[in-house]
Formats: sequence, structure tokens, C-alpha cells
Amino acid sequence: MQSARSPALARALRGTRGTPSHSARRYSSRAVATSLSQHALRQHQPQQQKHPLQSTRPLGLRQFPAACSQTRNASSSSSADSSEPLRKTPLYDLHLAHGAKMVPFGGFHMPVQYASQSVSRSHLFTRERASLFDVGHMVQRIFAGPGAARFLQRLTPSGIEALPEHRSTLSCLLRPDGSGGIVDDTVVTRLAEGRFFVVTNAACRDKDNAYLDSELAKWNGEPGHEDLQVTEERLDGQGLVALQGPEAAGILARVLEGGPGGLDLKKLLFGQSAYARLKLRGMQLSSPVLISRGGYTGEDGFEISIPGDETVDVTEALLAAGPEKVQLAGLGARDSLRLEAGMCLYGHDLDETTTPVEAGLSWIIPKERRTADAGFYGADVIASQLVPKSKGGSGVERRRVGLVVEGAPAREGAEIVSRAQEEGKEPVKLGTVTSGCPSPSLAKNIAMGYVKDGFHTPGTEVDVLVRGRPRKAVVTKMPFVPTKYWKGEA
Repeated sequence: MQSARSPALARALRGTRGTPSHSARRYSSRAVATSLSQHALRQHQPQQQKHPLQSTRPLGLRQFPAACSQTRNASSSSSADSSEPLRKTPLYDLHLAHGAKMVPFGGFHMPVQYASQSVSRSHLFTRERASLFDVGHMVQRIFAGPGAARFLQRLTPSGIEALPEHRSTLSCLLRPDGSGGIVDDTVVTRLAEGRFFVVTNAACRDKDNAYLDSELAKWNGEPGHEDLQVTEERLDGQGLVALQGPEAAGILARVLEGGPGGLDLKKLLFGQSAYARLKLRGMQLSSPVLISRGGYTGEDGFEISIPGDETVDVTEALLAAGPEKVQLAGLGARDSLRLEAGMCLYGHDLDETTTPVEAGLSWIIPKERRTADAGFYGADVIASQLVPKSKGGSGVERRRVGLVVEGAPAREGAEIVSRAQEEGKEPVKLGTVTSGCPSPSLAKNIAMGYVKDGFHTPGTEVDVLVRGRPRKAVVTKMPFVPTKYWKGEA
């Protein structure tokens, strides 16, 4: 889950990534694995101070303010096309102090890389040690009220009502026209009864805001929903950082508040979250922050939601572990890490013409919601797609796949064709590459794309047209690099 790549970022990535052979030969002795991105877990909630994501009163509609105004600009594809001034996350000055190269992304000034490391070196450092990413451009929201779970279950195919407290799920916001198309991908975390933390993509902000405002008004105005009202609060200015890599747990543990009732990271599993306070410089304690175990890289790690005015202090406390263990990383490394982890980028690997089944996201739909009358938008279309044609369903015409490409790297938009020329026949177009780059971890060119159903089996050989020239590619299972999510002691 990440907002759509801006043209400026794409140009920067092309200019900063090394070839796979260069990066892998130089750092092959440091190879390490992967992880992903999402939120959730049990609550440790000190009463002295209150985090914006917490509620210390019984849940009820009137205690939740109407959606506060938030005008972070961004188009559904790129902030670079917007006439609005770019915004800054709470870490903007810290990025500059660390020599960041800044680019427009999702309506914000964001770091693509830092002076201390190339993109490929930063990528490999994340796999070996740990990196800290600023993801404060993402939109953090709270949906609250007695009807919040049912409201979110209308918009998504996930089992929100069955989600335990402080657990999260990756999900999709679906088009209300019943087509099954994806408006945006999202992570939903149940914080408490009737209270949900929802993170959506930066570049989809305007589109998502309009969609959610419309759906909220519809829900709250429907007959029978008088006692099921829902409100939304957008957490404008809230910080969000992602600490990712094998050293992440140790780095976070050293700054956690100790004492009885303190958070035990060994018991905080992937997909869980908890509130905790962190030790800052001078042994000051932060406000309670929401710590969610997960991430977008395939590595073990955490995403930490922080009050805006404390984001710099928390980030510096984490960086105090030392540059041999943790370093700041930018969007360049984040993009190649997520591709190795097989994670989608909205606006590229997902869009409003794509359904969850086509995208290989059927696993986000629980068994009890795989019926035409499940009650979410597009349920009949998606339920039929889940059943192959051979068993009476509609199946799908295309599927998302991973590819390992020989020769030059395949970039977004490259055509995927059959290898029929070996039989003296004209190649047949099978699909299109949606993301691609050299893999620093594997020293191979990897890509993601959609192909016709039937050509999606791992091991299938195809060609990818790179600058008009066919390059052999092999359909490959994703993730490309094994994930390392913490799921408890073996």
C-alpha cells in the first residue's frame, strides 16, 4: 500500500538505482530477507496523557467531532499535477538536515534518498539492519460510532465486524457502482468497540475524501440508521513513521517505557497493535503512540502513529541507536523493497478497473463474505469471480503475477507477450507490466503485471517487450524475497 508514484519520483528512481549486477555484487555478502505493511494489537493505555487515536470516554456519537477539515492536496495520480502548494510532514526539516533529496509526492515534499547512501545501498541496509521511513504523508482517519463496523463492511470486502480489538487487516475500498473496482487499498485497525483507525493513500486523498464524505452522508441518512450513526476524523498533521528491518524490534525496545504493564514486543505479533509511551532525550516520555507491527517492506517492523509536535523527538530517539543499526531511508528504497515483497502500488498495480480477485487479494475476503449477498459493494461480481468458469462461476480474465526478466529491466507499461515466435508464429499480447525494477537483494530484474488467465502459473515463460525488444521472462511466485513477519516464537 502506497500512494501512486509521481513523475518526479519515477525520474529520481531511474537516476539513483544501480543495476542489479552492480548492487548485488557489491553487497552480496550482506543479503537479508523481507516484510510488509499494516497495523494492529492489544492496548496499553496510560491515563495521564491522551493520544488522538485514543478515547477515554464510553463510545457514543456526540463525543466524536464531525470530520475536521483537511486539505492536503493530491490528485489520484500525482501531486505534481496539482496547483496547490506542496505540504510538509513534521519531519521535513529533519530530512533536510540529513541531506535528503526531496521530490513532490502525494501532495508533500518527500525524501527520495539521503546523501549518505544510494537507493540500492539503503535498500540492502534495510534488509540487514533497519531503516526509518517517513510515511506521514499518508492519510490517517478515525471512524467512530455504533455503526462504524457495519459502515466499513459496506465499503470493503473484509470482515470488519469480526476483527478483534487491536487487530488490523489489509483491505480495499470498493466502487459503489457494483463493479468490484478498487477505489483505494487501505489498512483498517479496530482500536476499540465502535472505533477504527484507517490509513489510506496520499495521492488518493482528494478522491478518497469525496468518496468517504458521500458514503458517510448516505449511511447516516438512511432509514433505520438513526442509532447507527458514524463520524470520521482526519488526523491532519499526525506523524507516521515506519521502522523496518531485522534490528527494528531491538531499536524500539530500548526506547519503550519500562515498568509493570510495559509493552512486551515478543508478544506483539504481526498484524497487532498497542499503545505505549517512548523515552525521549532527557528521559522525558512521549504521549501514548500507536505501535502497529507490520510494514510495507517484507521485513519485521513497526508503523508508529505519533502526535505531530512529538514526531521529531520520537524519530531522533529511534535514530539514537546509531547509524550502524538504523538510518533514514526514502521513497526510492521503499519502492524497491515493496516490489520484492510483492506489495501493490495503487495507481499502478491497482486501480478502479481492477477487482480484488484479479489483483490476487482474494485472501482479504473471509469465507463468510464470499457470497453474492454479503452486503458489500460489488459482492455479486466478486463472489462470481471467486468461482472458476469450470465450476459455474465467471472466474477472471486476467491475474496479477510476478516476473523475473532477463536482460534489461522491464518498466511500467511494457507489454507482456507469448513466446510464440519460437514456433514461427506472431506473439500474442498477454498483458502489461505495472511495476518493475532491478532487485538489489536478488541481482535480478523483477516486475509485476497482469496476464491473461491461464498464463499465470509459476514457471510459465513469456516475453516482455523492453524498448520494443523481446526479453524472456518467467512467471514467479510472490513475494520475490521471503517475508520475515514476527508471528511468535517457533
